[in-house]
Amino acid sequence: MAKKLEERLRITFPGEASRMAEVRARARDFLLNSQFDEENTARLVMALDEACTNILRHVYCGQLKPVRLEMRWMRDRLRCTLRDYGQPCDPQTIRGRKWDDIRPGGLGLRIIEEVFDRVEYAPQARGTRLTLEKLLPPATI
Repeated sequence: MAKKLEERLRITFPGEASRMAEVRARARDFLLNSQFDEENTARLVMALDEACTNILRHVYCGQLKPVRLEMRWMRDRLRCTLRDYGQPCDPQTIRGRKWDDIRPGGLGLRIIEEVFDRVEYAPQARGTRLTLEKLLPPATI
C-alpha cells in the first residue's frame, strides 16, 4: 500500500548551516510517492538547499534568525515558499552567474531557475518571501 501523500509541510528552523541536512531530509520525505521521479526529486531538494543556503550566506551573514519553509501541493504544481527576516531584497538586483563562468560558487540562482518553473522574490516589511513553483509532470498511463 502506497504511503498517503502529505498535503503540506511547514518547517521553521534557525538560520544555521548545521540544520540543512534535516531540512533536506524532510523535503525529500515530503516529495516521496509524488509524481516526481527520483531524479527530479533530487533536483528539487538540491534547488531548495541552494535557496536556503543563499538566505544563510547572503541575507543573514551568520546571524541566527529563523527561516520558514512551506511546501504545498496545488492542483497542478508544487509550491515552495521560503521566508526570511533579514534585509528585504530588491528583485531587480538578483542575478546569477552565467553557466560558462567556471569558478567555485555562485551558480545557486541558476540552479534554482533551472529546476523550478516559477521563481518570485517578494520583498516584505521585514525580509523576503521567495516563491518557487514546479509544474507536476503529466500522469503516466
